[in-house]
Amino acid sequence: MLILKCPGQLQFLEETLRKSLPATLPVLGTVMTVAQGNPAAHEVLVDSWPHFGVVLTRLRPEEQRDPGDFYTNQLTVYYRDEGAWRALLGGTEAVDWSRAFQMHGMQEGMYEATREAADAKGLRLETYRYQALLSPRPPQPRVPVPPGLRLAPVSPSHVPLLNATWSFGGNARSRQFLLGLVRALPSACLLGPRGRPVSWSLLDPLGSLSHGYTLPAWRGQGLSGVILGALGQGLHAHGFPIYCGVLPHNTPSQRAVRSVGFLPQPGTFYTLVVTPQ
Repeated sequence: MLILKCPGQLQFLEETLRKSLPATLPVLGTVMTVAQGNPAAHEVLVDSWPHFGVVLTRLRPEEQRDPGDFYTNQLTVYYRDEGAWRALLGGTEAVDWSRAFQMHGMQEGMYEATREAADAKGLRLETYRYQALLSPRPPQPRVPVPPGLRLAPVSPSHVPLLNATWSFGGNARSRQFLLGLVRALPSACLLGPRGRPVSWSLLDPLGSLSHGYTLPAWRGQGLSGVILGALGQGLHAHGFPIYCGVLPHNTPSQRAVRSVGFLPQPGTFYTLVVTPQ
């Protein structure tokens, strides 16, 4: 595998990936995050260049300090040749199976191949299937910032609240992961009169709007749309696709993002979490 570091190579890859949207969303978002400062310390690999069969992004190996931390150890994949993808899983060092990780992609074969490889190695694989939604323009909030609330970035001091309310959170690794996102990547929240967030969203290393949440007492007021609009403006200004993944059965979140301009995309947005048995 070749690591792409040259800005010209990353720009060419970005242009190529755009031609295959939405299947390339997680990879494209990560490639653009790497190209625009690489705040999450990821790297971009291809099996050949410039005619590639597989693109893989991953956390830099030197950043993988905790072998059990699948939160930070994120990979994305897009391939043109499924045989090349299966060969990569089985015959190279591109994917470190000795460490817990999460793999993201939007191709059915990606899931099948990863599951088979994990089964062959005796590893546990948890599968999460999301609906990808893409906003072709900056999201349009239905309401202005309500009186008494203030739009602001999420602060590191807010991380305990985010960790306690996140369905995948509640532990030290998730807290550290969220803290890293808040420190390195854009975020937005609405602060209540006492300076406590009542609604928020973060950008993750995949360039995806994620970890959105509104406290129960503040739901039904269109607050998430205000936050998505603020973050979407910044993403649009830097040329990023404005997208997110929502569980298909999460009807309130589906309704909220669609109401501000997000459109459902074909295919499944897979998150595969691989950990030792």
